[in-house]
Amino acid sequence: MRNLKVLVVEDDAMIREGLGDLLESEGAVVEAAADGERGLELWGKGGFNLVILDVMMPGKSGYDVCREIRRTDIRVPIIMLTAKAEEVDKVVGLELGADDYVTKPFGVRELLARIHAVLRRAGSRGGIAAPAAEKPETFNFGETEINRRTLRGKLQGVTFELTPREMRILEYFYSRPTTAVSREMLLQSVWGYDGACTTRTVDQHIAMLRKKVEIVPNEPKYLLTVHGLGYRYEPK
Repeated sequence: MRNLKVLVVEDDAMIREGLGDLLESEGAVVEAAADGERGLELWGKGGFNLVILDVMMPGKSGYDVCREIRRTDIRVPIIMLTAKAEEVDKVVGLELGADDYVTKPFGVRELLARIHAVLRRAGSRGGIAAPAAEKPETFNFGETEINRRTLRGKLQGVTFELTPREMRILEYFYSRPTTAVSREMLLQSVWGYDGACTTRTVDQHIAMLRKKVEIVPNEPKYLLTVHGLGYRYEPK
C-alpha cells in the first residue's frame, strides 16, 4: 500500500485512529475526518485512491457521503463500515456505489484483504489504485449521448439522470462492443461483491437502463439479451 492515499471518515475516535495507524503501518498516506461534512471537505482536495466510510455518523451519514463522492467520481474504491449486519443495509450502500461492506467489529486481516480486493478490481498496480485513464467527457451508447462527468444521458433531446451503478454498467458494455457478457461477469465486475446481489439484480438494472437508452425498451436495438447467458452491446 506504499504511497496509497486513503480517506477515512469515522466518528468513533478509537476506530478512526486505529485505522489510521493500521494503514500508515502498511505505507499508506491517511487523511481522516470525524464526520461526513469534514470528510467531503477533504475529498474535495482530490487525489484519493481509496475511501473508507462509517455508515452511522452525526449530520451527513456514510450513505450521504458515498452518494456525493459518486457524483464526481465513479471509479475510486469505497469500503463502508457498519455495526449493522442486516442485508438491506448492505444493499443500500452497494446500490449507492460502494464497492464493499465490512461489519464491525472486524479483524485487521479481514479489512486488509478487503482493501486489496477492491484495489485489484479497480485496476491497482503495486497496491496503488491506478488513475483512471483520460477519457472524453461524453460518449455515444447507441443513439444516446452519455456524459461521464454529470452522470446524465440524452436521447432524442430528452435528458435523464444515471446512477453511478448504471454508468458503470454502460461503461462496461461500451468497452466490450459485440461481446456476450454473462450476468455473473457483470456481478463480479460491476458490483464487485459476492453474495449480496443476485442475477435478478442484473436483469432489473438492464430493464431500467433500456427504458433510458432505448427508443423502444421492449424492442432493444443496442442492449440485447443473449439467451441463457446475459447481454451484449451492439453499437450498430
